[in-house]
Amino acid sequence: MRPVALVLRAGAVVVAAGFLFSLLVDGAPAPAAEQAQAAPKTVAVKKAVVVRKATRAVPAGVVTIAAVGDIVMGSTPNLPPAGGRTFFNGVETDLAGDVVLGNLEGTLSTGGSSKCGTGSANCYSFQTPPSYAAWLRKAGFTVMNLANNHAFDYGPSGQAQTLAALGKQRLAHTGRPGEITVQQVGEIEVAIVGFAPYPWAQSLTDIAAARRLVKKAAANADVVIVTMHAGAEGADHTHVRPGTETYLGENRGNVVAFSHAVVDAGADVVIGHGPHVLRGMEWYRGHLIAYSLGNFAGYKVFALGGPLSQSAILRVTLRGDGGFDSGTLVPTRLVGAGVPALDPTESAHGIVRTLSKEDFGASAVRVSANGDLTR
Repeated sequence: MRPVALVLRAGAVVVAAGFLFSLLVDGAPAPAAEQAQAAPKTVAVKKAVVVRKATRAVPAGVVTIAAVGDIVMGSTPNLPPAGGRTFFNGVETDLAGDVVLGNLEGTLSTGGSSKCGTGSANCYSFQTPPSYAAWLRKAGFTVMNLANNHAFDYGPSGQAQTLAALGKQRLAHTGRPGEITVQQVGEIEVAIVGFAPYPWAQSLTDIAAARRLVKKAAANADVVIVTMHAGAEGADHTHVRPGTETYLGENRGNVVAFSHAVVDAGADVVIGHGPHVLRGMEWYRGHLIAYSLGNFAGYKVFALGGPLSQSAILRVTLRGDGGFDSGTLVPTRLVGAGVPALDPTESAHGIVRTLSKEDFGASAVRVSANGDLTR
């Protein structure tokens, strides 16, 4: 059975333990209509379930995290062979961890209206059958980030179906406004908080609000993971630059300012995705920031080739106080029509090593020949 996951939202607590889900609003069950609400408003967590004492002892043990970038398991009618059952077979072994986190682009839904209407050259919407949530669980994932530009591709209905599909498979989720997801790992409580620059996600661009939410998470958990969908897209956006990034007229956030702010607020590791390419990694106040893990899986939906096909699994072990213990980068790539596979050329090591040095200098994460991450 998966570790117990708690989702803390404004005035609400969603508790996931096996197949048990309980939605409470100010202590009373929410009406069904509210459970399938439209894009939620941006709000802050008002009350947390667990109250921490300043003198709380550091819990024993460590937590292992495996994290990847963007995932689209095909979009109807372009779906992978075998009904998706074998989609993650080539990478399942390296997706092992206490917390296994991925960014779910698109919806797990059927029917409804696409945000693209009749279609546009610059508009893409993704809809994967709800049953495909089973392949995420089979692959080892424990929590999916829904803070991204495709999570609301099919509106309220698409999001409600996605949440139901994940819940059926005992998969937690994070990234909606005010949402803090807590996964219990032994004695360690791990909070996962997702951010993106969209109204249906916890805001990436409102850095003050981000700090408040992360501070709340840090006050009520031992380890805090922040995941962000941020930055401009494409092969010409592999470098991390100071200042706000834009893409197709959208504000995609100031990734450096945001990442540093959430670490200052209590985040123990920051994991990025969104640019569709690997980016460098930085140490900030002793904490690891991975600015983009690239495309992990995208069946017939992503432009591929060169850096767009190179990806990685980030594996990090943190102590009970959130301190860094060890880390490694497992190189992967997208093969064929966009299926994830281990990369025998191990290109990710050299890519991330070079970008980290060029972009962060003395604070760059060092990537060894076998992928170990050190200061």
